[in-house]
Parts: sequence; structure tokens; C-alpha cells
Amino acid sequence: MHSKRTLTVIAVMMFVAGILFASKMGWITDSGAKDYFHESSGAAAPLTGAPSSFAGMVKKVGPAVVNIYTTKKVTVRPFNPFKGFGGQFGQQGPSDDFFDRFFNEGQPMQREQHSLGSGFVINEKGLILTNNHVVADADEINVQFSNEKKYPAKIVGTDAKTDIAVIKVSADKDLPYVQLGDSDKLEIGDWVVAVGNPFGLDHTVTAGIVSAKGRNIQAGPYDNFIQIDASINPGNSGGPLFNTSGEVVGINTAIFAAGQGLGFASPINMAKKLVPQLVEKGRVTDRGWLGVQVQEVTEELAKSFGLEEGKGALIGEIIGGSPAEKAGFKRGDIVLKFDGHDISKSTDLPPLVVSTPAGKSVEVEILRDGKKQSLTVVIAKQPSDGEAESGEKERAGSGQKQAEVLGLVVKNLGVEEAHRFGIKQGAGVLVSRVEPGSAAEEAGIIPGDLLMEVNGKAVDSVASFEKATSGLKKGAFVRLLIRRDNETIYVAFKI
Repeated sequence: MHSKRTLTVIAVMMFVAGILFASKMGWITDSGAKDYFHESSGAAAPLTGAPSSFAGMVKKVGPAVVNIYTTKKVTVRPFNPFKGFGGQFGQQGPSDDFFDRFFNEGQPMQREQHSLGSGFVINEKGLILTNNHVVADADEINVQFSNEKKYPAKIVGTDAKTDIAVIKVSADKDLPYVQLGDSDKLEIGDWVVAVGNPFGLDHTVTAGIVSAKGRNIQAGPYDNFIQIDASINPGNSGGPLFNTSGEVVGINTAIFAAGQGLGFASPINMAKKLVPQLVEKGRVTDRGWLGVQVQEVTEELAKSFGLEEGKGALIGEIIGGSPAEKAGFKRGDIVLKFDGHDISKSTDLPPLVVSTPAGKSVEVEILRDGKKQSLTVVIAKQPSDGEAESGEKERAGSGQKQAEVLGLVVKNLGVEEAHRFGIKQGAGVLVSRVEPGSAAEEAGIIPGDLLMEVNGKAVDSVASFEKATSGLKKGAFVRLLIRRDNETIYVAFKI
């Protein structure tokens, strides 16, 4: 009797342990999963080393990858290819009227323009994540699954600035979906797999490694791409990039047409923060805003600040009334960390800021006057375009002299000149001439630049400029703060 009771207890314990293990392995669906997408628990670590095959993983995720076909109606104006035929020197020909009528020249006509892309289902109700440029302005969207089942789709929400879109299909049953992973955990050299619709060849699978992270390819204001060497081609746009655990870590977005093995994917972590807004409001209405202009810390700038290496994001301008101003940031501060994330270069900062919810208190590590310190800033909602820069004007004075050590001729501004330049009097001198072959010319200083600081010292007149440059000697590094095209930037160079 005692032994039977013991066996029963052991059996129950093993049953419970089995359930826990199955749940841990992802065999049992979490009933508390997010409504918009399913996020990986992170229990299964990506494989290390070169896998012998991706077949098992591809079979698992393939059913949730879709091919997207769009149709857009465009207006064209036909032309007569025989215009002037029979005439002389491009003049009206005797048959022009006939051919004009035949080709309907000048009469607008509508034609259908077709394009293709890829996407992936993120929940069982049919929400699909893809690129904005795949579905933008489409009049008709259709998706096809790996079992060749086709569904019409509608746009739920789009965001051109990050090139992310959510579309939706309706089915009479739950659809297969993918798990979204953590793109921050990707390491350079990790294996990744891309699935998509290159050149219309549906459900093509390619594999490669992560070549780099945080790439800025000038595709948008918040570039932070994952560079991969897995083959990516037209039609792959919007498709998923998987790690070896079958979790989506990126959205395949861009290629370099002239290069091979150069594909770029948007990190999935950025998309995860935007999807709820896209689903609920159809667009992104809440982007984080710090209120600074930043630039790269070059080797020359690093030396001028007394740093051993160029690292971080250098603040060149702080917008009045912004969260940065309220938190005590200063021009010349170098941002080293934002909310626990290392800032290696200036392009690392904007994507982190915009994906931070408004109202969140964030700790920022900066370097000021050679010393590290922490500032706490409450991120605000990003103003509409142009609003953030209202009230920002340059200031200047009047007079002219020359500073030969830098190779610059500068002058103060009179009232009339200040009005002509749309700036107020009070600070800064205008660069009127740059000596040919000088260090300033090589550094890119040009006439018309408004010079505001020399090595951190404010310049409000020619006299103060001369004083700030009087102690400079050949071989020294100098750092200038200039205003150009409504942007304030630092320039550093060796004299």
C-alpha cells in the first residue's frame, strides 16, 4: 500500500514536471501572449557553430511567411512615336494628326502597375508585418502562403520613416505565425536565414551571417540596419530574417544593387515597439524626442576633447524648451550611454530615442570636460516636422579682421547684414574668406559659415575671436562650432 502511494506521488510529480518542460520548450502555447504579436520567451538559445542543416527550422517557420503582390493604378499620357515623321527638322508632319488620334496622344489613360514583396504573419488572426515601400499607395494587395492559399489583404498601419507596415488578411481559421526574437542579442558572425519572394520566386530560402550592426545607409532618419551576407534581392523586401532558433530578428529591407553579399534588415526590436501604434492608430503618433542635434566624434574632435578614441554622439545643438535643455545637457557634451545602451557612434542615438515612449525617465551617461557624469531626462513626444526648431536663430555683430593662424578672415555683422541673413545680433562672427591651402579649408570651413565657438569659448565679436585664437600654435588641434544651413556642427582639425 505504501509503495503504491509513493509511486502515485512520483507519477504526479513527473506529470507536472513534464508540463513545465513542455511549456519551457514552447510546445504549449502561452495563453497570455500579446494580442498583436507573439514574442519568444528566449528559452531556446540559438545554435552555435555552423549548423548541418536549416531544414527543420525552415519547415517550422515557412508556413507563416507570405508573398505579397500589389497592384497600383497609375495615370500615363500616350505619345505618338511617329511625331514629325514626314516633316522637316522636327516640324509637323502630314501624318501627325492621324497617328495622334491612333495613339490617343495627350489623352490620360490608367494602367495597372504590379510589384511584389514579402511579409510574415505575427499572430493567428492574420496580422502581417512587412515594409512600407512594399504596400505604399497600393490599390490592391494579395498575399500567398506556402500552401498556395491566397487572401486579399488590407493596410492596417504604415510608417514611412522606419519603412514598416502592418497589413491584415481574414481567414476562416487561425493562421500559422512566427515568434519575434530579440535583435539586440544578435552578434556579428551569427548565422541568419532569410525567407522571401526574390524576383517572384516564392518562398526562397537563403542563409548567411551577420556582417555588421548599426549600419546607416542613408535610407531614412532612423537607420540602424543589420548588415547580412545572405542573398537578398528585389522581392525579398518585407520578408523575415530568422536566427537559428527560428525567431524573427529582422525585416529584410534594402540591398546594394552594385554589390554582392550586401543585404540590410531593420532590427525587429524597433518594429515591436511600433506595431501597437500601427494597429491601434494606423500610424506612429508617439515618437520619443530628446531635442538635440548630434554629430560623429571624429579622430580630430576626439583629440581636441582630450579623448583617446572617437566614440559617442557629440551634441552640437540643444533645442530651446526641449527635454535635453530641461535636463541640463550642454553643447559639447558627448553621449556615451542612453538608457543602458552603449553609444559608439552618433547614428546609434536617434533610433534609441524615437523608440522610447514619451514620459519615460531615462538615464544618460555623458562626457563633459573630460569627466563622465549621468543626467536623467524625461523623454517627450516628438513635435511635428519643423516645430522642434522654432525660435532657433543665429546671432552676430559687426567689424572685420584676420586670424592668420587658422587661415580665416572673419567679420561682425551690422544691423542690415544681420537682417539680410535672418539672424539677430549678439553672438558669432561670419567667415568671409578662407585662405587657400589652409587647415581650415582642408577641414571644410567655407565662406558664409557662422563661427560661434573656438575650443569651447564663445565668440561674439572679431575681438573675442582674436583673443580665442591668439594662443594657438602650429601643430595644435582646434575645435570650432559653426552654424551652416540651419544646422550647428563641430569641426576639428590640426593647425
